[in-house]
Formats: sequence, C-alpha cells, structure tokens
Amino acid sequence: MSEIHDTVILGSGCAGLTAAIYAARANLKPLVLEGHEPGGQLSITTLVENFPGWPEGIQGPQLIENMKQQASRFGTTFRMGHLVSADLSKRPFVLNLGSETIHTRTLIIASGASARWLGLPSEQALIGHGVSSCATCDGFFFSGKEIAVVGGGDSAMEEALFLTRFANKVTLLHRRDHFRASKIMLERAIAHPKIAFMSNTAVEEVLGVEQKEVAGVRLRDTATGAQSTLAISGLFLGIGHEPNAKMFAGQIDLDADGYVLTKDQVHTRVPGVYACGDVQDRRYRQAITAAGSGCMAALEVEKYLEEHGH
Repeated sequence: MSEIHDTVILGSGCAGLTAAIYAARANLKPLVLEGHEPGGQLSITTLVENFPGWPEGIQGPQLIENMKQQASRFGTTFRMGHLVSADLSKRPFVLNLGSETIHTRTLIIASGASARWLGLPSEQALIGHGVSSCATCDGFFFSGKEIAVVGGGDSAMEEALFLTRFANKVTLLHRRDHFRASKIMLERAIAHPKIAFMSNTAVEEVLGVEQKEVAGVRLRDTATGAQSTLAISGLFLGIGHEPNAKMFAGQIDLDADGYVLTKDQVHTRVPGVYACGDVQDRRYRQAITAAGSGCMAALEVEKYLEEHGH
C-alpha cells in the first residue's frame, strides 16, 4: 500500500484552505487536492470587502493565495487532482484520482458548490466585471444603477430583493411564463416597487465585452422570437448552485439537491469523514462561514485521529 495520509482535504477554497491551516498547525501534514475549480468561488471574485481583517477590501484571488501560502508555511502539500471516485467503506479510505490512488485515515470534503451559469461566452468573459453569481458579495458595487437578475426560483427572488438595497431598478429575467419560486417569495418580489419582471425572456448575449464592463443584455422573447436589448450595469445569476459531491452518492447522506447532510456542524454519517463550506452549506455560502466550518472540520479530524491512536 502507498503512503497513508492522516488527512486529505478535497478543495482549495476558503473552507479547504482554512482546514489545511489548522490541520497543518496540528502537524497532520495535510494533502490538499485542488479539484477542478482551484480557489473555489473566490478565484472568480474581484473585490472582497466583507472578509474580516481587510478594511480596504482584498481581491478574491489574492485572499486565496494568501491563505494558500499560510497553509504551505505550516506543512500543507498541494496537488492538482480531481477525485473520480472514493471507497469510504475501507480503512484507510481509498481515493481514486484516475491516474493514482490515495489512502487516508480521515477526509475533509471541501469541494464547494459551483454556481450555475448560462454558458454564454460573453457572460464568462465578464464574470467579475459586472456579471456575478453572488448578490451579497457584489451588490454594493451597483449602488444607484440598473441591473438584472436571471432566474425564476427562490434564489432569484432572494437575490433581487437583496439587490434593491443598492440598485435603482432590478429587472427579473425568466425564460418561462411561470415562476418556480414559492408563493411568499414571489409575492414579496412583485410587491417591491424597484423590481420589474420580464417573463418568456432568454439572455442571448451580455453586452460590453470590449469595454470589459457590462453595458446591457441582448434578449430573445421565447414565445415570439423577437429580440430586444436592455441597458443595465450588472447581471446577476440566480439559477442556483451545483454542489460538488456526486462522487459520494450512496456513501454519505446527500439532500435532494446533492448537498452533503451533516450533523454537529461538519460530521457526515461516516466516522472520519467531514464536510465543510458550500458543499454542505446551502444557506449562507459566504467566505467567512466557509472558513469557520473549515476550522471546525480540522479540529474534528485532530480529535478523531487522537482518539484512534494516530
């Protein structure tokens, strides 16, 4: 058998890196597998103004790099790799990366949740330049401006309602003629004087790529095919997130949307396996809450290993 690690951390976002810092300081020599989205959601975020300790704010990628350097300083090893499958029924746990197999006594799942995007080249080019998937993170930058939110569920309604604190006008764009949102959330959005609705409307292109700043959107009426443009300064995606936990289906408990179910904050139903950050947090999804749960997971790993003679 190859080397047995004391702990392996899946993911290198805020949760995974905080877990790595704590685990490394406990001399557990953690191995971090960076996954398919190194740095997580913060790697595609521009200015972060709500992370404690940075009064002037800090760029998302820089915050991630600082945390990575801090984890490395205490003995964390980083490896590019994406988990293909895992066998949590064996001790130590077996992690299959496709090209190699890793064995570990404990596992911290910090693989995050990927925002759902429209998949338009213009949208992808303007992420961080007026296109966002997080109203809480970026809403402040659109004070006094007109913006749009894409989606028809509760996530979209929540984003739109939150954004009315800053924007002069929020237009909800939805490709169907009916909304999936709960009655109370829909009614709340309809009643708000700053929110306008455009149903049967699909976003075809985000305008402003050349200027590197959102200038508007080109829209298509899904019923008639007619095209139009809407001048806006920001576009928010409110079509949900996809937790990166499919590889654990059947081995640990997931909810109906694929988020890891935990008890006592970070424990999964498999002893020695913990989950932290957005892969198990569908409510807050903030850098600081992810970091906090990463700390918890590392402390639980340390306790577990001590109790089992390691």
